Amino acid sequence: MKLLEDKNAVIYGGGGAVGGAVARVFAREGARVFIAGRTQAKLDTVARDIAAAGGTVETAVVDVFDQAAVERHAGAVASAAGGIDVALNAVSVMHDQGTPLADLSVEEFMRPIDGFLRALFITSKAVAPHMGHKRPGVILTLSEPGAKLAVGGILGHAASAAGKEAFARILAVELAPSNIRVVGIRPHAIVDAPAAGSYTKDVFTQIAAAAGESVEELLDGGGLAQGTLLKRLPTLSEIAETAAFLASDRPGVMTGAIVNLSGGALVD
Repeated sequence: MKLLEDKNAVIYGGGGAVGGAVARVFAREGARVFIAGRTQAKLDTVARDIAAAGGTVETAVVDVFDQAAVERHAGAVASAAGGIDVALNAVSVMHDQGTPLADLSVEEFMRPIDGFLRALFITSKAVAPHMGHKRPGVILTLSEPGAKLAVGGILGHAASAAGKEAFARILAVELAPSNIRVVGIRPHAIVDAPAAGSYTKDVFTQIAAAAGESVEELLDGGGLAQGTLLKRLPTLSEIAETAAFLASDRPGVMTGAIVNLSGGALVD
């Protein structure tokens, strides 16, 4: 039996690098996948891959910051599919990395905090009423090692990452009585994401330029990879496969946890 057989999974940011990778693996593992995002062309690319592999997928253009639209979409999915079993918010928010406090504006500092946490709040609030009870539900979240790294120049990024992890833990407490698990995934920078999408490349452009390197050199052969115990960064496949396992019934007693996929950049 496949890991996610007969499960209904909603992925916000499903046209992006991480969201698309997770959607493909979820579909391969038997889930009926609903991918939402702001760009139909990106969603269509993922949907074609899933359909070609024999999976079941539906797309919807949804602005994750439009709470009413997200709630309408979640309600429509639940009505059509009979409920929502798994949800992942993989929406990315462009933000500054590399600027110290003295040169950082309050707007730059707040951008990732407001963006990431607002999106996580809106999507979680929308799907939770359609999950759990007799049919176990799972909400997966994404953060970054910045939540715990002692590195300068990432004030907004680090605060948003820590906020997402705190959000996941407290949400797990609130939703446990409804038979909904909440598990956070903490990958490091993703080594093959620049080839799949622009988010990682854009975020690290400033840091790479300051080091006199390309983004690929910084990620794969530079300080980020060498700063891990394994001397390498996670791949999109590793993140997606982990997400599928966590969304399945196999780790059914795991909730309120943050799964460390940093390659040993952090040792919990």
